[in-house]
Amino acid sequence: MRCMDKPKSENNSELPATHGGAGWCPRTASLAEELRRGEVWQRCGVSSEWEPLREVVLHWPGEELNFSGSPDQNLMLARPDLDRLRAQTEGLVEIYEREGITVQITKLRELPPPPNFLFQRDLFWATPQGLVLARPAARQRAGEERYMAQVLAGLDVPIIFHPHGHATFEGADALWLDPATVLIGSGVRTNREAVAQLRGLLAEMAVEVLEVALPTGVQHLLGVINFVDRDLAVVNGGKVTGQLLELLASRGIRQIVLEPDAELTAGLGMNFVTLAPRRLLMPSGCPGIRARFRHEGLAVLEAEVSEYRKAAGGIGCLTGILRRG
Repeated sequence: MRCMDKPKSENNSELPATHGGAGWCPRTASLAEELRRGEVWQRCGVSSEWEPLREVVLHWPGEELNFSGSPDQNLMLARPDLDRLRAQTEGLVEIYEREGITVQITKLRELPPPPNFLFQRDLFWATPQGLVLARPAARQRAGEERYMAQVLAGLDVPIIFHPHGHATFEGADALWLDPATVLIGSGVRTNREAVAQLRGLLAEMAVEVLEVALPTGVQHLLGVINFVDRDLAVVNGGKVTGQLLELLASRGIRQIVLEPDAELTAGLGMNFVTLAPRRLLMPSGCPGIRARFRHEGLAVLEAEVSEYRKAAGGIGCLTGILRRG
């Protein structure tokens, strides 16, 4: 066979294909192009926080939630009820599928994973050219990345980077400000060594990294800011810094500032997932925040995630995002 993409002058029929002869076909598409077309790999990729959500990963809660020791030792606030947790997971799947979003449920060769494997957003982060595998900061979560690598390999999506050395990185600390700019929160979960490594990786994609120092008591950048459109973000009024507010204003991004009341802190009212521009899925039990969002013209869906809150996370934490756009 002859490769149509190869200039005729280069099709040396005297050489075998393996030596660059007529049967040799050069690979001309970039990885990003192959991902968009679904060639070689399954489609995946993200370059915004607000484009229509297409595909997500959720973990089916297993016997790992019947852990020994105290919830605090396992980075949780209380012990979730496994039956109720599974019912809430089923409810989330139904909502996502009703919205036309493909839901991938984790499939593992080894069971059970560590208890916090529940929170998929922490364990990888998507770029237009593939996925960055996390390296969680807490010893209790060490090794979750190995389980996540199994899941992603089973989905036929490429892992293009894994933080190394003493770098620690969790996916909920990286948010797309725009297709050419990423915010990375540095603090307890993601350290500055990881920021430096990701800056190098993303520079190859012509993407700028802006580091955001997170205040004490914040798990992830996602707890400080969450985007609902290219020009609109929700921010935690008790945790957001003046520097971040100035940055948003300089980019023409309006802010919905939520005060740190019980709905925000205990109810995790801004731990939502943006489904499409100005359309979001948030936890139920936060009527004040829901009313504020609707007043701002947002379409709001709700899901019951009380058992996830016991485990110290919400909808944004448990949803691994594979593809938007």
